[in-house]
Amino acid sequence: MDTQIQLSALLEQTQEIAKNVGSFIRKERQHFSADKVEHKGFNDLVSYVDKEAEKMIVAALSKILPEAGFITEEETNTTQADQYNWVIDPLDGTTNFIHGIPVFAVSIALMEYDEVILGVVYEVNRHECFYAMKGGGAFCNDTKIKVSSAPDLSASLIATGFPYYNFELIDKYLFALKTFMQKTHGIRRFGSAATDLCYVAAGRIEGFFEYNLNSYDVAAGALIVQEAGGAVTDFSGGKNYIFGREIIASNHHIQEDFTKEIQAIWL
Repeated sequence: MDTQIQLSALLEQTQEIAKNVGSFIRKERQHFSADKVEHKGFNDLVSYVDKEAEKMIVAALSKILPEAGFITEEETNTTQADQYNWVIDPLDGTTNFIHGIPVFAVSIALMEYDEVILGVVYEVNRHECFYAMKGGGAFCNDTKIKVSSAPDLSASLIATGFPYYNFELIDKYLFALKTFMQKTHGIRRFGSAATDLCYVAAGRIEGFFEYNLNSYDVAAGALIVQEAGGAVTDFSGGKNYIFGREIIASNHHIQEDFTKEIQAIWL
């Protein structure tokens, strides 16, 4: 798989897989019961829907790119390959799903060595499929998207994710909320990092930051932001945002000031 044409075809197939799995998730939500919830850890919830959705994704992706390995949230397949690896969150926003809050998504990324080259995020309830491939721009339902033109923090709406375990940094986090409440249009918490990133890419919000994230939460969305003209870094301003468990994403215009504010609190 070396040509741009092959990657384009793979992107189309991945979109269809995400949409099909999204349809399964949407149907299961109609009769989902809270007694089907399992606890992987404190406030770390999972259901049979997450697991079944992941199995469906892995099976379908294995057919279209047999040589690729997998990095998966529910660990239904943990076989990694040297060159290509799929990074999958079958249901990003599980807590929202369980409680019937309509913000959750399927997130699928493809990495070549240490670089994300393809990303698809399907927001299940709004039927919005965000996607990008390296160097090809970013799209939502076949319409090209781009980040907003807001020039500074004072004109920006910021999203984040509240910590639900590992509260050692809670005081710093709360100070960050206080800071951005006073310096921006406001703060939103949607409950799905993949969706947050896509909303940055689509120009609906200007920035997003969160810590304690995993690669499958951000891999696809980060590429989509970048291909929409945005900026993505870790808290130090570096490139370790896929596996470094922290991310800052923005419309690019506010990135410097946004990062400085977070660094002043965190580092």
